[in-house]
Amino acid sequence: MVEKVFRLDSGYQNYDWGKLGSSSAVAQFARNSNASVVVDESKPYAELWMGTHPKVPSKRLSDETSLREVIASDPKELLGDAIISKYSSTNELPFLFKVLSIRKVLSIQAHPDKSLAKVLHANDPKNYPDDNHKPEMAIAVTPFEGFCGFKPLEEIADELQKIPELINIVGEDVASKFVNGIVTDAKLGSQEDKTNRELLQAVFGKIMNASDDQIAKESVSLVERAKSSPQLFNKPELPDLILRMNEQFPKDVGLFCGCLLLNHCQLNAGEAMFLQAKDPHAYISGDIIECMAASDNVVRAGFTPKFKDVKNLVEMLTYSYDDVEKQKMVAQTFERSSGDGESKLFNPPIEEFAVLQTTFNTSTGVRKFSGFEGPSILIVTKGKGLIKFQGKELDAEPGFNYFIAPNVEIELATNDKDFTSYRAFAEVE
Repeated sequence: MVEKVFRLDSGYQNYDWGKLGSSSAVAQFARNSNASVVVDESKPYAELWMGTHPKVPSKRLSDETSLREVIASDPKELLGDAIISKYSSTNELPFLFKVLSIRKVLSIQAHPDKSLAKVLHANDPKNYPDDNHKPEMAIAVTPFEGFCGFKPLEEIADELQKIPELINIVGEDVASKFVNGIVTDAKLGSQEDKTNRELLQAVFGKIMNASDDQIAKESVSLVERAKSSPQLFNKPELPDLILRMNEQFPKDVGLFCGCLLLNHCQLNAGEAMFLQAKDPHAYISGDIIECMAASDNVVRAGFTPKFKDVKNLVEMLTYSYDDVEKQKMVAQTFERSSGDGESKLFNPPIEEFAVLQTTFNTSTGVRKFSGFEGPSILIVTKGKGLIKFQGKELDAEPGFNYFIAPNVEIELATNDKDFTSYRAFAEVE
């Protein structure tokens, strides 16, 4: 009989932007989950990957068989007919679940939607290795900051009147057209909204197509202005943000397309944001749970030495604009769990995944969960407890992660009020 719930051994990535050694949640979780992991305190530990992605597939801890192979041995039981039919795979999950520990800013980037991904992959398979979209959701484990979507238009207009370096790059004509042409109360989908987006695209396009020499020159001046005239900037944290980003990526276009155009989003532990296809974003610092569709397609804009596809980037973005607080997700109640503790559902407007957060801050004991109609992966981020199922139980500690097959009822049990878990799952409605 196939094993329905089992511990995973999930691999990690040592990207340069990760937190160093034991300061990284990724390193802590990897070491706690697998005693053979030796943490090098001088190395960055950036990402823990949980899933079936061929680059770093999780393994069943008991015998080190890859999760892909385990699922392939009985896809009907471990994925379910609906998931197999929907995603045309008998060995892969439709999502990739991660923990990220961020010391340095990641590249400002956006991801194509499905239709654009097919075109990009066909035309440039080296830089776009698959034909899938890559919507992402981030949930803060520790205080987190990032860039998320374009700022409200009035904030950008204010900068285009006060920050000479931005005006120099964009040009007085484009800046004037933006300032005088935007309609800040435009109705979504209206002609005024369409015009707003075209004006924003013109500003962004000017920045992204500026020469390296011009960006370098204006960056030096912008950094000096952030030091000497912080009152010119319309957000009190913005001068410090510019200085910090310049320390990590000196004279980079990201100082303009990121710091000056994108929302600076700050999340407390347990808060989340959803990053839709074709919206620019970047992670700056903190530890997060991340879930995404299984894709490697990235179109980069700044804070990166990697390939920047400026033409496709400027053309593809939605140029949606809104207040940073509206970028945050609202957690929903989850009706298929009951008992002690609390479960909150983060359910983005896409099909591939949702994430369930369960805590026991208010009351310890036992929380019961009905079987899900698809596969799931659960990771414990804090505290200790047990996972109970089918008359069995497994220890649950920080970093321990598990595969749970469809239609398996489980219980989370603890007397530790800090016990916290996140469960990514896929279901077909």
